[in-house]
Amino acid sequence: MGVEGCTKCIKYLLFVFNFIFWLAGGIILGVALWLRHDSQTTNILYLQLGEKQAPNTFYVGIYILIAVGAVMMFVGFLGCYGAIQESQCLLGTFFTCLVILFACEVAAGIWGFVNKDQIAKDVKQFYDQALQQALMGEPDANNAKAVVKTFHETLDCCGSDIVTATFTPVWRDDLCRKDSLKSFFENTNCHKKIDELFSGKLYLIGIAAVVVAVIMIFEMILSMVLCCGIRNSSVY
Repeated sequence: MGVEGCTKCIKYLLFVFNFIFWLAGGIILGVALWLRHDSQTTNILYLQLGEKQAPNTFYVGIYILIAVGAVMMFVGFLGCYGAIQESQCLLGTFFTCLVILFACEVAAGIWGFVNKDQIAKDVKQFYDQALQQALMGEPDANNAKAVVKTFHETLDCCGSDIVTATFTPVWRDDLCRKDSLKSFFENTNCHKKIDELFSGKLYLIGIAAVVVAVIMIFEMILSMVLCCGIRNSSVY
């Protein structure tokens, strides 16, 4: 016997929310894949200075986002099917998956909040080390110059917040572009550009996480109400 009245409305409302949830999972998966293969971050985070690899902590958050998007699509499909079939078993499984996914999202959000400043800091330290090696003519100077030029060309910047490291490369055509003097006076040093790059992408991830969390809370409430309605209708 199918559900009736308000419970039937909740059934279709849950189906709609799950369809939105499934779409949101697809969007998050797409955004995560775009962030993973974005030319700016890829050019920078794949660099290698001697035996030292560029900090790739940022990719940890991206991989978590890819996993969350894929799981969301599966859970959304499970919720849609469970709502239409009025299956307490499927809805119970769906609710359990939602709780686990919500807990993982909260944990990922806490990790992102704790590491949001550290990610940019690590990349800036990597850039400063390469810049110092390039300017001082150390044994790995050629490799360091290549790393520095990649930063400058990718982010359209020159120099860092450190005065001695900022003034010197302005006059170095082998490190900075010919319009680097203009960039210097516009205060587009690489530290600022690195901050803008990662803060913008982390801000995008944060918005996606908040929207998904709100949808998940509504779905957990609706699934519990629908399960109670199905149980009551089966009794009568």
